[in-house]
Amino acid sequence: MAEDSGLERTEPASPQRLEKAREEGDVPRSRELSTCTILLAGGGGLYLMGGGLVQNLAKNLTAGLSFERAIAFDSTLLISRNLTSIEDVMLAFAPIALLFIFAAIGSPLLIGGWLFSATALQPKFSRLNPLTGLGNLFSSRAGVELVKAILKTLLVGSIAWIVVMKQKEAIFGLIHESLNQSSAHLGSMLGSCFLAIVGGLVLIAAIDAPYQMWAYANKLKMTHQEVIQESKEANGNPQIKAKIRAQQREMARRRMMSEVPTADVVVTNPTHFSVALKYADGHFGAPRVVAKGADEVAAKIRELALEHKIPILEAPPLARALYKHTELGDEIPEALYAAVAEILAYVFQLRTYKKTGGAYPSMPTNIAVPSELDPLAKENGALI
Repeated sequence: MAEDSGLERTEPASPQRLEKAREEGDVPRSRELSTCTILLAGGGGLYLMGGGLVQNLAKNLTAGLSFERAIAFDSTLLISRNLTSIEDVMLAFAPIALLFIFAAIGSPLLIGGWLFSATALQPKFSRLNPLTGLGNLFSSRAGVELVKAILKTLLVGSIAWIVVMKQKEAIFGLIHESLNQSSAHLGSMLGSCFLAIVGGLVLIAAIDAPYQMWAYANKLKMTHQEVIQESKEANGNPQIKAKIRAQQREMARRRMMSEVPTADVVVTNPTHFSVALKYADGHFGAPRVVAKGADEVAAKIRELALEHKIPILEAPPLARALYKHTELGDEIPEALYAAVAEILAYVFQLRTYKKTGGAYPSMPTNIAVPSELDPLAKENGALI
């Protein structure tokens, strides 16, 4: 990705550019959103399971302060008791710890998604360049991060100060309460302070997450020339592709023209369209279209037909219908069987006349074609 360009970057990043950035480990991330999610998960866990946790810890503390005479003379019992106490404490904290882990793993799904990139782990010696480091230190991104850190500190500090000042009298009054009362009261005040601070972090995350997505999209913007170059690399040069298509059309036209000498008859419009038909006598199937064309191609088909003595028959409605409703190699539509049969009957009679003589066959005229297959008839009907 070309990052240094004198051209203005106005085009949004293409899917290819986004995919390449993702492969390099570059995705939008909001640390504020992740921090807020983890704290909310922890606070919710403490709110739901805090009572059981406190009771479990109090039980372990009471058991730890008790002392049996037998333990003093048996180190095995002492070790076993301590291991049991440690296990109980770990089990007590396990649900909240798992909640923290799930929140830490799941928070990337909120913005950017999960990503593991081996490219991001590869060493880059450019990062050791002190000039590059200084440039990053005084970049606009570093300035934004500094402003964010100052605002976050001021916001969280102000919230904590306001909460503490509002509960100042209650804090000083804790010394006059019993141990159980003061513990419960202190826990309530800490919970209120925690919720207030997390509320401030939610506000910061709500601002930071959209900003990070905007900054990421802005960083990956492309110049118009980059879009054109990427399109060429992905789809090929349009000029070269146009030449290839032209060559393919020319090759197809040559193959088609090579089939004209094998046709039984050429049906014309008489000048706009020409369709060459071939009927394989003795084989199942209807007559097939071996060549067709309009204007100059139609004239070339007639020229080849005259050169190879292929009968040419003027039947404008039939020529239009065949040109419109068939492709090369297709059998003629069933609705045109009768019309084409008249022409083929004339062609076969003409061949017989040329071989054995006799009466010259009369050329069919006014060949009936269903109006729904004749494009000109449909246009005239629409005008009426």
